[in-house]
Amino acid sequence: MAERRAFAQKISRTVAAEVRKQISGQYSGSPQLLKNLNIVGNISHHTTVPLTEAVDPVDFEDYLITHPLAVDSGPLRDLIEFPPDDIEVVYSPRDCRTLVSAVPEESEMDPHVRDCIRSYTEDWAVVIRKYHKLGTGFNPNTLDKQKERQKGLPKQVFESDEAPDGNNYQDEQDDLKRRSMSIDDTPRGSWACSIFDLKNSLPDALLPNLLDRTPNEEIDRQNDDQRKSNRHKELFALHPSPDEEEPIERLSIPDVPKEHFGQRLLVKCLSLKFEIEIEPIFASLALYDVKEKKKISENFYFDLNSEQMKGLLRPHVPPAAITTLARSAIFSITYPSQDVFLVIKLEKVLQQGDIGECAEPYMIFKEADATKNKEKLEKLKSQADQFCQRLGKYRMPFAWTAIHLMNIVSSAGSLERDSTEVEIRSWSERRNSSIVGRRSLERTTSGDDSCNLTSFRPATLTVTNFFKQEGDRLSDEDLYKFLADMRRPSSVLRRLRPITAQLKIDISPAPENPHYCLTPELLQVKLYPDSRVRPTREILEFPARDVYVPNTTYRVCNFANRQGSARNITVKVQFMYGKIQAMPCRSPDFHEEVKVKLPATLTDHHHLLFTFYHVSCQQKQNTPLETPVGYTWIPMLQNGRLKTGQFCLPVSLEKPPQAYSVLSPEVPLPGMKWVDNHKGVFNVEVDPYLDKFFALVNALDEHMFPVRIGDMRIMENNLENELKSSISALSSSQLEPVVRFLHLLLDKLILLVVRPPVIAGQIVNLGQASFEAMASIINRLHKNLEGNHDQHGRNSLLASYIYYVFRLPNSYPNSPSPGSVHYATMARSAVRPASLNLNRSRSLSNTINLLFHEELALQWVVCSGSVRESALQQAWFFFELMVKSMVHHLYFNDKLDAPRKSRFPERFMDDIAALVSTIAKMVERLNISLAFFLNDLLSVMDRGFVFSLIKSCYKQVSSKLYSLSNPSVLVSLRLDFLRIICSHEHYVTLNLPCSLLTPPASPSPSVSSATSQSSGFSTNVQDQKIANMFELSVPFRQQHYLAGLVLTELAIILDPDAEGLFGLHKKVINMVHNLLSSHDSDPRYSDPQIKARVAMLYLPLIGIIMETVPQLYDFTETHNQRGRPICITTDDYESESGSMISQTVAMAIAGTSSGRQHTTFSAESSRSLLICLLWVLKNADETVLQKWFTDLSVLQLNRLLDLLYLCVSCFEYKGKKVFERMNSLTFKKSKDMRAKLEEAILGSIGARQEMVRRSRGHAFGSQENLRWRKDMTHWRQNTEKLDKSRAEIEHEALIDGNLATEANLIILDTLEIVVQTVSVTESKESILGGVLKVLLHSMACNQSAVYLQHCFATQRALVSKFPELLFEEETEQCADLCLRLLRHCSSSISTIRSHASASLYLLMRQNFEIGNNFARVKMQVTMSLSSLVGTSQNFNEEFLRRSLKTILTYAEEDLELRETTFPDQVQDLVFNLHMILSDTVKMKEHQEDPEMLIDLMYRIAKGYQTSPDLRLTWLQNMAGKHSERSNHAEAAQCLVHSAALVAEYLSMLEDRKYLPVGCVTFQNISSNVLEESAVSDDVVSPDEEGICSGKYFTESGLVGLLEQAAASFSMAGMYEAVNEVYKVLIPIHEANRDAKKLSTIHGKLQEAFSKIVHQDGKRMFGTYFRVGFYGTKFGDLDEQEFVYKEPAITKLAEISHRLEGFYGERFGEDVVEVIKDSNPVDKCKLDPNKAYIQITYVEPYFDTYEMKDRITYFDKNYNLRRFMYCTPFTLDGRAHGELHEQFKRKTILTTSHAFPYIKTRVNVTHKEEIILTPIEVAIEDMQKKTQELAFATHQDPADPKMLQMVLQGSVGTTVNQGPLEVAQVFLSEIPSDPKLFRHHNKLRLCFKDFTKRCEDALRKNKSLIGPDQKEYQRELERNYHRLKEALQPLINRKIPQLYKAVLPVTLNSINNLLDMY
Repeated sequence: MAERRAFAQKISRTVAAEVRKQISGQYSGSPQLLKNLNIVGNISHHTTVPLTEAVDPVDFEDYLITHPLAVDSGPLRDLIEFPPDDIEVVYSPRDCRTLVSAVPEESEMDPHVRDCIRSYTEDWAVVIRKYHKLGTGFNPNTLDKQKERQKGLPKQVFESDEAPDGNNYQDEQDDLKRRSMSIDDTPRGSWACSIFDLKNSLPDALLPNLLDRTPNEEIDRQNDDQRKSNRHKELFALHPSPDEEEPIERLSIPDVPKEHFGQRLLVKCLSLKFEIEIEPIFASLALYDVKEKKKISENFYFDLNSEQMKGLLRPHVPPAAITTLARSAIFSITYPSQDVFLVIKLEKVLQQGDIGECAEPYMIFKEADATKNKEKLEKLKSQADQFCQRLGKYRMPFAWTAIHLMNIVSSAGSLERDSTEVEIRSWSERRNSSIVGRRSLERTTSGDDSCNLTSFRPATLTVTNFFKQEGDRLSDEDLYKFLADMRRPSSVLRRLRPITAQLKIDISPAPENPHYCLTPELLQVKLYPDSRVRPTREILEFPARDVYVPNTTYRVCNFANRQGSARNITVKVQFMYGKIQAMPCRSPDFHEEVKVKLPATLTDHHHLLFTFYHVSCQQKQNTPLETPVGYTWIPMLQNGRLKTGQFCLPVSLEKPPQAYSVLSPEVPLPGMKWVDNHKGVFNVEVDPYLDKFFALVNALDEHMFPVRIGDMRIMENNLENELKSSISALSSSQLEPVVRFLHLLLDKLILLVVRPPVIAGQIVNLGQASFEAMASIINRLHKNLEGNHDQHGRNSLLASYIYYVFRLPNSYPNSPSPGSVHYATMARSAVRPASLNLNRSRSLSNTINLLFHEELALQWVVCSGSVRESALQQAWFFFELMVKSMVHHLYFNDKLDAPRKSRFPERFMDDIAALVSTIAKMVERLNISLAFFLNDLLSVMDRGFVFSLIKSCYKQVSSKLYSLSNPSVLVSLRLDFLRIICSHEHYVTLNLPCSLLTPPASPSPSVSSATSQSSGFSTNVQDQKIANMFELSVPFRQQHYLAGLVLTELAIILDPDAEGLFGLHKKVINMVHNLLSSHDSDPRYSDPQIKARVAMLYLPLIGIIMETVPQLYDFTETHNQRGRPICITTDDYESESGSMISQTVAMAIAGTSSGRQHTTFSAESSRSLLICLLWVLKNADETVLQKWFTDLSVLQLNRLLDLLYLCVSCFEYKGKKVFERMNSLTFKKSKDMRAKLEEAILGSIGARQEMVRRSRGHAFGSQENLRWRKDMTHWRQNTEKLDKSRAEIEHEALIDGNLATEANLIILDTLEIVVQTVSVTESKESILGGVLKVLLHSMACNQSAVYLQHCFATQRALVSKFPELLFEEETEQCADLCLRLLRHCSSSISTIRSHASASLYLLMRQNFEIGNNFARVKMQVTMSLSSLVGTSQNFNEEFLRRSLKTILTYAEEDLELRETTFPDQVQDLVFNLHMILSDTVKMKEHQEDPEMLIDLMYRIAKGYQTSPDLRLTWLQNMAGKHSERSNHAEAAQCLVHSAALVAEYLSMLEDRKYLPVGCVTFQNISSNVLEESAVSDDVVSPDEEGICSGKYFTESGLVGLLEQAAASFSMAGMYEAVNEVYKVLIPIHEANRDAKKLSTIHGKLQEAFSKIVHQDGKRMFGTYFRVGFYGTKFGDLDEQEFVYKEPAITKLAEISHRLEGFYGERFGEDVVEVIKDSNPVDKCKLDPNKAYIQITYVEPYFDTYEMKDRITYFDKNYNLRRFMYCTPFTLDGRAHGELHEQFKRKTILTTSHAFPYIKTRVNVTHKEEIILTPIEVAIEDMQKKTQELAFATHQDPADPKMLQMVLQGSVGTTVNQGPLEVAQVFLSEIPSDPKLFRHHNKLRLCFKDFTKRCEDALRKNKSLIGPDQKEYQRELERNYHRLKEALQPLINRKIPQLYKAVLPVTLNSINNLLDMY
């Protein structure tokens, strides 16, 4: 035991504390960290290394050699080593868009061109990690693949989802009703006549072999097999992944480099029509950007002329190539903005006259007037015909217009139709008619944000107005001015007269892959099914700003020539070679562009010749059509480079001489005339690109000296310096060209590193220069192209260069070209090229061939300063280059299979180690790059070496951590680092999953032992300490290196003492979760034997999670365990979770902290942790688990069971209804919202983080605590539509059901292992209670039928193995078990019923076998049924009846016990249960009638007078019902009765002075309590087996009941009763010296009494009514009278309406009648078919003697038994008559119990009537009036209004009749009947008193009134005097007989007096 796991012992924290002391002695680090240095490990065997330090890894490669696996092949073998095909180098051909490649055919080419072509055509060289997709970065659980893995799940059946349909039983039941037996046949002849006959029910299927005596081992084996069959293999497929951003370890594969396109727009030209059609018109389109003042596309020429018009030109135009017939074009716009215009220019055939004249006819003539102007038109046509004949090949500008592109796009986008028609008339109108109108223009000109061309609706435009082209305004500059002007509201152009025409064009987003498309070079794009179809042209873009995309295609050049001045001068452009004309071109206008395809090999002789002609428009004699007037030219090459830029050329008037082409026209040739004195008058522009670097490198390549660059000649001796300066100058070159030739540039730089050139016989090392240049270029790209980075900050251009383009210079798949012979080569093919001719080189240096990765590492290590800084900035780039280089090197040298240790030289490894160590110091910046690098290295290098690098990184971070006060930032980085490394696809292999944790030096295990055990674990398992596998011991951390690091991080961060790391919980848990879920779905580990190996790497996880139990989120809080019905209805769920604020939150709000709450994990984190735990338990080898459990202490096992208990709640099935409810909009109230709030209140997420999270777009409460999420219910509710389809809800419920079933089955498996452990060791039986608790808890939760079957099987086995457990030790649990089993016996699912009834039957049987009676189970079952019936809403008795029948059937078939009393006892029990059930059925009928329901419950409880436990149960059921209806006084009474019952039995059990003696003690609280006294003969004695065994029959149970009673009284406002209850409680607490409780009680008492004081005069209790029922329809109630207690201030109308409505609904509205009066009912006069209700208001009635005790309002409203109501009548049957004939009947009712009682209606048991004569009625009235006067007069504070009201009623003239009339009727004469003398006298005295009171009242009033009421007062006084005068004679007349002369009193006189009365 001494060696038991230190961390398991950590519960007694002393050890840990000492350890910390020792360690803090060794380190002087930060206090935060020292806390975490809990030593974990097997202290006796190994030196310990604290968890915060990384251990030394095992030498991986050595270990594999020294520990060969005994298995030769098979899945285990694959775990040991990486697969042989792990890494491949693949050459994939690149896609070519066009059908034919654009690459030129020439054989001799310029080296630069050749390099470019190679760079554009060679295959991609890609390194593929074949299994990379199996790493955690591509975990299918976090991707959308999860849906696929969830296919084919079985539907789990849950009772909560099955809405049982009552109808199918109806017929059966009716049938049974007819056959039901008479009341006397039922075993307990009682009032509850059972209408159903149990014997006629059908039982459920019996379980086969249930009653056989099978050995326990056999049963276990069968259960195990059944449990393990048909299980879901992948747990994580059922569990949504924790919600994360993109996982940090996922590196996206870069995009394949491809040709750049902007946003593409398809423009189709449909038709062009003018008012008159007289000649062909030619059109062109181009895009212009006004802001940038640039033309941003080449021209697109299209011809919409009719065949007839084309015919006019036939002589001049050669037959058209199909490529020129395009009418639709695709424009690409890289920078769409509000400034882009589509400009349409029209041209016509050249003719004489000004453009204005030529345009005139188009402006004048209208199509409508064609017939009117027929002659003029004919004339125009013939003129046009002539010009076409003569000048058909010349063009002149004619008209133009422009379309503002963005207006079209935005208006099209805003329309609802599929395609939009927009008509554009004149500019001014168009501004208003444009659909979006002016606003959009103003709104959107501000920025480019709204310019999206990819998603607008296609629009058809009709352009109706063109502007005539001004002859002197042809230049682009003029055009920009016009365009800018067009956008102004007051456009100059508006004033111009337009040419009307109709041009229809379609504009739409270009489709992805259009058919029949030609590139700008007229090559056919793929998918060109038929070359005869009219093509669509792609138009070349000239982007407005630089586009940063590397060139990947070969492209020809464009020339645009611009303005000319004279109108009818035309130019002929010829591309000449020497004097040979190579390509004639059509003669351009002066705002034209010409496109020329240049040959790939240009020489100095190629040039462009421009010839200028004058064209004569009129036919004159002997004037040629064209007269040459000038010449100029551009040589294409200058010093061997293409001539580029803008040229302003002088024009010569004479034909140039021979061989002129070599010189440029700027050189004045002798003897030539020039226009304008050799000034430049003609401008031409060519695309720019020039690069000295390429020239030099190519010169080296070709070895041709001197090199000419521009005007410089560089000789060989000067070359080195020039080369170096050109390399360093690269960093200052323009960015765009650098990007355009990026691939080539990097290739050349790498080449210079690897193959140092030989210059003048010397090897020149350019490594450093090239490295610097690379670093600087890469940094520039990174800084300037911010938008192109992925989530890890890698620039996409660079990433795709490395991924696709980069290769070692010697690894071109085709053999090297002869040109590069000068370098040493090592081509992969063994055959060297034949042309390896070394003579051309000056020195034979073909020995030098550096390895790029070695050189790179070296340069990086030695560099310093800014170079080092910029290299570190982009470390990822160099890391990835290095790795690719290493792989290529291994691949080309066939070393990919070589042993890892011999792959790379020592010095290279040293460089890498130095590099890693440097970079680890900058962990804040370079953490991720470094992690990816190490991850890559694990695939190619010595893995032990890489582990040591990881350790060194850890060391660096640790040393930093010690100095920081807030460690969480660094620890978080370390988690990222670890997570990336662990995302390696062979993570499991890297952890040596097959190693046994022996000290590393031990010899390898023998072959035989390793194979002998089927489980795949060698027998060595027993020899080594099993604990090593389950804790983070040093051997574990060394051999399972990465897993060790992961679990260590988890342990450190979850440690409750780890300060400052709380924020990392979610992160570290997600890391573990991600790893496990990735293993789970990994096809390589699907074999269970392998999964067990993988799970072995995570065994310490169980211990770590056990440590965190107190911190886990408490999922059970939402289940109020005991009372909670097992099948939660959704309402229960709402009310439970809605109302309760958990204790911790309440405390946090109050500002007090409850100790551990500051580290409670969130629900989501806890759930993730628990699913990880379940995965390990599911997949780990059972024998290993069992051995470990055997080693654990009872304390630890209990902790494990607590954990499993929590898991049950955590993964409970929520039910379809919950999903539906969450789906409805009420989901905002969800529990998770509550959890969110709790978190915010408890401070586990700071408010700031919450804000940050919300600002990122997550709604408050989005995902953190969700238990159901994203791709399942995943409420990204803020963005998605809320209502899910039916199918989605079904799917969610399906997944959740399967997860719940699988999770619970894993828990069950684990419980079985624990039970086996106990069976083996015997010493740990104390934990069986815990096992049972988890089992019962799982039965109480919402479970599937599948799980419940297995659960019941396990429960039966457990009871049969340990029977005494339930019946002697865990009696509470026995009660619970009975309740659960009964609950499931009433399930609607038959399989659940049959298993539950089997379990219940066996339970009785086992109890019987222990002691020949099963009193305990009988008792518990009866109680359980009672509480079930009392509480459950959705309870179906028919199902339970079936189960009872099943139990009977078992008893009948049980041969073994047939001879005993057992079958009879079972039958008795079942009949008794059936009885209760029948009562219940009745209760169900009265579910809606609260009084009847309570009456029934009352009757049932009364039936249990002899069994205290059951009576208690029913009293509590009643209390519950009352509380629901807010009858708190009644609920309190039920509790008082319960307490009295308990007290009664407690006093029998034990004699304690301070306990109540029994019921008597409670008399003061209620006089009804005495009915609980246990004095009858049949009272059971409490010490019998199974009697009074419930938890309430204890002192604490009694205290609990009383406390509840006090609370209920308090809620009812009956504070005096609260005091009485506490009088019973106080002695108990005093005896227990419980000061805390006493202080609480006295606090509550103080509260109660102060409320009595404050509420004086404002208290209201009940209102009482007498209700009589008459009519046979009422059944039991006929002729019954009750007093009903209703809430205070209930009006008669209200109760009348309620009862009439209720019974009306029941019997039919026409049947029920309310009797309106209170007279006695004569049954004979009633209609026998009707139901009559008589309701009368009654008041409490007290005798005079009682009044002296009933002083306060409470006294008068508590303990009420007598009530009274009055009925007026006259002798002749009328209710009301004259004063002298008005009688009154007073009815006094006595009830069977005093109010308040345990029910709200009590039977009337006695009735007496008093009849008052008219004079007595008058006396009562006068007394009442007099009392009112007295009250009003003496009221304090005085109430003048009230006083005046009463006075007015007494003396006011109007009511003089009142008192006066009474006096005149009864007092005017002395009655003749001596019996009335007393009444006469009493009335006289009443009037005397009355007048006296009136006088007092008047006096009082006088003192109260103001001057305004003086008159009123006088009036009152006058009235009073009148009244007094009128009454005077009547009052003063005495009856002489009553007032004889006063004589000495004699006996006789007394007798006489007596006779008189």
